[in-house]
Amino acid sequence: MRVLGIDFGTSNTVAILRMADGRVKPLLFDGSPMLPSAVYLSADGRMLIGRDAERNARMDPARFEPNPKRRIDDGTIFLGDQEIPVPRVFAYVLEQVVGEARRQLGGPPEAVRMTHPARWGERRRNLLIEAARLAGLPKPQLIPEPVGAASYFTSVLGTAVPVGRALAIYDLGGGTFDATVVRRTQAGFEVLSEEGLPDVGGLDFDHGIVEHLGKTYGVSHAATWSRLMNPTDDKDRRYRRMLYEDVRGAKEMLSRTASADIHLPALDVDAHLTREEFEEVARPHLERTIECMERAIRGARQSPKDLVGIFLVGGSSRIPMAANLIHKGLGVAPRTFEQPETVVVEGALSIGGPPGSAPGRPVSGMPQRPPVRPPMAQPHRPPVSGGPAPRPPAMQQPQINPRPPVAPQMQPPRPPIQAAPRPMVSAPRPAPVVQQKKWTQEPAVVLTMVVAGVLVVGFIILLIAALM
Repeated sequence: MRVLGIDFGTSNTVAILRMADGRVKPLLFDGSPMLPSAVYLSADGRMLIGRDAERNARMDPARFEPNPKRRIDDGTIFLGDQEIPVPRVFAYVLEQVVGEARRQLGGPPEAVRMTHPARWGERRRNLLIEAARLAGLPKPQLIPEPVGAASYFTSVLGTAVPVGRALAIYDLGGGTFDATVVRRTQAGFEVLSEEGLPDVGGLDFDHGIVEHLGKTYGVSHAATWSRLMNPTDDKDRRYRRMLYEDVRGAKEMLSRTASADIHLPALDVDAHLTREEFEEVARPHLERTIECMERAIRGARQSPKDLVGIFLVGGSSRIPMAANLIHKGLGVAPRTFEQPETVVVEGALSIGGPPGSAPGRPVSGMPQRPPVRPPMAQPHRPPVSGGPAPRPPAMQQPQINPRPPVAPQMQPPRPPIQAAPRPMVSAPRPAPVVQQKKWTQEPAVVLTMVVAGVLVVGFIILLIAALM
């Protein structure tokens, strides 16, 4: 079954396809797996989505909504002179996803899974289902974001989480923060405790940077800065939009570098922002997330040391200070990822994957390795090949290092060894005679040897008598 997974986010939407064979592939929008959730209603009535919406926002910011998910409780959203229901605005973004999915599949997906914050109640979840219907999607299976994240760590990465053990999800996105503790069960994961902050996310960090720049550079340009913060015409709104785009880019850059420059439109100033300055702005917000995570862990009747781990997801979790504060405040080093935006939706797709797909590999692969070891029992074969020989060591050596020349080399030394003692006897011929097997059967030879022995003895006696 071809399944489409969608994580409709505050700032970006991520979608991944799971093919019938279990392979997963992200949908790309302008070459990126992240589609900005922004919408823009052009003057001719066309609805622009994603980066097209962001590019046209400078033309008329009143027709632009960068974060429709934050407006879920507003009922309707004003774009230009039109009032559009929230589910319809959501559907415009989802239609962009459906179009790309159809292009890759050659048809519609057979099933859809959508993730949502664990704290969303039934009314908000129903709005998401309605948006999917308006976009032409089948009724989606809704999966809480922390459950999707936890499934990613176990099914996709193969992280060991025994049944009954718990882990914590630190989800810092573009508009909100969610802290959740989930426990592994026989059927999957269950949410033990969840806490959240609706006013802490990447957008709030952006606003904090702008306020910092106002205190640093806006004092000397009070009137211009006031128009920039409270635009009254299209020109000032365009300047404000340009400022926030530059601030967002600088914030992302500071996760990799020590400083970044930000152009202040209308003031014609290039501001310099260091990581230390940004961390001073972000610290109060991040400290609130740590307190929120502590409450969630206590609510689950766990301690940080009891958890399998604390896992960071959401685009804003890239901020290095977030991981540092968690380690310092909770005493546990959290686990971070290169692409935290895709963790939730890929994990949601891994739930109940087909046989042989990625979700099954970490579970079935490791236990089946020991049975492969029996071939190591082959060292018992030598006794079979050696047979019942009376001297096993002598039989084994030719098998280990079979060198035929060894036996011939042991025979030649025998004649020299046996011939060497013979010169000590007076007669030169006894040596070859000794090698004959029938020497004891020759009487002449025996008589000659006896006579020679008598003469030698007699000579020795005479010699001794003469000396005395």
